[in-house]
Amino acid sequence: MMRQNRALARWRAGEQTVGGWLMLSNTHSAELMAHAGFDWICVDLQHGLLDYADLRHMLPAISTTDTTPLVRVAGHEPAAIMKALDAGAMGVIVPMINSRAEADAAVAACRYPPLGQRSFGPIRAALYGGRGYAAEANDQIACVAMIETREGIENLEEIVTTSGLGGVYIGPADLALALGFPPRLDADEPEHVATVRRIRETCSRHGVPVGIHTSGTEATRARLAEGFNFVTLGSDAGFMMEAAAAALGAVRNSDKPGPNRSGY
Repeated sequence: MMRQNRALARWRAGEQTVGGWLMLSNTHSAELMAHAGFDWICVDLQHGLLDYADLRHMLPAISTTDTTPLVRVAGHEPAAIMKALDAGAMGVIVPMINSRAEADAAVAACRYPPLGQRSFGPIRAALYGGRGYAAEANDQIACVAMIETREGIENLEEIVTTSGLGGVYIGPADLALALGFPPRLDADEPEHVATVRRIRETCSRHGVPVGIHTSGTEATRARLAEGFNFVTLGSDAGFMMEAAAAALGAVRNSDKPGPNRSGY
């Protein structure tokens, strides 16, 4: 049997998950993030500082844990989607989906015939996925469409109801730009708030798992309380900068010398 896509199984069951985001081209930070206990980890090939060569090392590092490995591809070109899946991703997050046709094409790139148009050659995916990969991958690979443009909002209903779609993911910053606002993850403009709610409610009405990016702990808690199925808590780069800035600030603003932490 093929390895189960645990994240997708939980989304389908209506459960909630918390994920992490990888933007740095480092195998060890990828492994550390996976060992932190996230339900899923997404390697960002769109805006992250990495490429396919990095992906070949980072996906095996994530696979040292039970964390589900996802990849946000740079666009919705079928070849890029197929290559990420062949490297062992259990799902792809596809940015800038504007129409049913684009969503259909993304899903087709994730499915072997007769359900899709994915070319067969899972050189690492079959090893990681297990003996039943060829027969079961169509049901285990998650194709997640990002709705974050004006056109995507206008075509919301037809995108959400695309057959075979594993979920919808909201990019709040790009969504804000599409609505004419500054690009912020936790935008509070009424139109932005209403649009996020509309996307979430549309997905819920059609039984489609829905996720969103956030700026941190409080925002993640709030999005989970709203009913999102999968929420990104933060990224490797963000966690590192936040911890470094907090530690440095504590030292510089302290009136008392702290303990010696130079050793192990």
